[in-house]
Amino acid sequence: MPPLLELVDIARYYQMGDERIAALDGVSFSVDEGEMVAIVGTSGSGKSTLLNILGMLDTPSAGRYRLAGRDVQDLSDDERARARNQQIGFVFQSFQLLHRATAQKNVELPLVYRGIPARDRHERAAKALTRVGLAARMKHRPFQLSGGQRQRTAIARALVSEPSLLLCDEPTGNLDSATAEDIMALFHRLHDEKHTIVIVTHEPSIAARCPRAIRIVDGKIKADGPGAEVARGAATIALGGAA
Repeated sequence: MPPLLELVDIARYYQMGDERIAALDGVSFSVDEGEMVAIVGTSGSGKSTLLNILGMLDTPSAGRYRLAGRDVQDLSDDERARARNQQIGFVFQSFQLLHRATAQKNVELPLVYRGIPARDRHERAAKALTRVGLAARMKHRPFQLSGGQRQRTAIARALVSEPSLLLCDEPTGNLDSATAEDIMALFHRLHDEKHTIVIVTHEPSIAARCPRAIRIVDGKIKADGPGAEVARGAATIALGGAA
């Protein structure tokens, strides 16, 4: 079976005056269906650029990106938007919830864009919120929820469309350590249920919790292996030690 996503020699360049800056430079890796992978790097490492390319929010300057066997570069803008809505569930550090809408209405939002009838939206959103432990908080608005509950709502929203890939941008960055552990435990449960999860993070401790991690430095992959092993190298970099 081919990998769910595959990057081959991906580069992303930005022109600043006469200077060409390489945010990514020859990045190649693949993720199989059902894997849980962390992409770890410090600020400026290229991980945010990589996240945008994986989420089809940006296009590479060179190289190939295949998602579910399709070359993303060959898709039209409309096809990319449709693929994002149907194949990728996004989880953000800042939750990105509508403040005036209930948890259930927030979770329904991707289904609205897909034209799902209201009754089906309600049922599917309720089921997704129950999966993440928020059955009793469906009618609460974000300001009535804790940080962990808001992130669980965001995860339910990502799950409700039954995407092929969960793409998570610093999903524990705004949470205290105990709540971050709870959210990582939820990701592990989803991984046990065969969801494919990619977590972009600057925290070696989060990478260590993942079965596999990829460390990116200056736009290049420096390590790809078991999460705990890769995280040790990332922690060394963060402390100012040798690579």
